[in-house]
Amino acid sequence: MNHSPPPPPLGLPVVHIVDDEAAVRDALAWLLRTRRLLSHPHDCGEAFEAWLEGHRAALLGAPACLLLDMRMPGGMGGVQLFERLIERALTDVLPVIFLSGHGDVPTAVAAIQRGAFDFVEKPFSDNALVDRIERALKRSRGGLERGRLHTALQKQLAELTEREREVMQLVVDGRPNKLIADALAISVRTVEVHRARVFEKMGVRSAVELANLLREQTG
Repeated sequence: MNHSPPPPPLGLPVVHIVDDEAAVRDALAWLLRTRRLLSHPHDCGEAFEAWLEGHRAALLGAPACLLLDMRMPGGMGGVQLFERLIERALTDVLPVIFLSGHGDVPTAVAAIQRGAFDFVEKPFSDNALVDRIERALKRSRGGLERGRLHTALQKQLAELTEREREVMQLVVDGRPNKLIADALAISVRTVEVHRARVFEKMGVRSAVELANLLREQTG
């Protein structure tokens, strides 16, 4: 079986707040503290981008979501920051909840169609907002865990020899050892050896487990 050490456990969830108004950031941080949630305030989109540049590993090490003000005067707006997160393929591990005024609702709906997690119209209910945040953090955790599984799978696949990959594909196709041997012009015994090595390197006990692993992680 594969004995690669497991990745370190995910850290505590963090809610990033991007809003140009200090009073709003402080109020949201207080609300989150009352629900035992960590927060990290940023006063503009540029500030969050600067944080992101230096803390990419931290972002991938703990569930997180982003409370993002849709309208921030001057500099980068909320929608522009959101588009940059899409370009970096981060919205799965960093779900975005837009904070929008009444006039921003059509824009917020369009953002959801682009992959934003949700939007909350101001003034908002504290309970409703926290409920959305908790769901967003759950999605983030799922995205991080899928990413870790995918990375582990790619590492396992990279350890296979070319011949082991050929045998693996035929095993997944459901062919018995005799037909695999015929297809590759090798002995049945050699197929058995390669098959056993594939199972060991991939950390599975059967062809069914192997097929399920590849299907789940490669879509």
